[in-house]
Amino acid sequence: MPELDSAVEAAIEGELRLLDPEVRRSPELLGELLHPDYFEFGASGRRWDRASIVAALSATNEPGARPLTVSRMKGVRLASGLVHLTFETDRNGARAHRSSLWRRHEEGWLLYFHQGTPFSRD
Repeated sequence: MPELDSAVEAAIEGELRLLDPEVRRSPELLGELLHPDYFEFGASGRRWDRASIVAALSATNEPGARPLTVSRMKGVRLASGLVHLTFETDRNGARAHRSSLWRRHEEGWLLYFHQGTPFSRD
């Protein structure tokens, strides 16, 4: 099933780009990866839209911050133009389960929805 593999691979590649600190600081690079109707429920509980997340991420400059560790990333194609990714992140002990929906758009695969849910490993 090459279409399935290429769709999931494109979404994973996009997700990993979004986690790159250089991409996160650039409104232009972020904008290239976010769907026009993007929204998010952040690990903080806040609801973000495209403009607010681009503004917040590009204004953040965290030199020396420990990098975000990503694990257990996997994806599944839900429809011909829709991929669901799930993964976990850890930054300085702050862990979150993550879920992203990527939609194929005229510009390519774009992040349409994201949710982060904090968790602890007790």
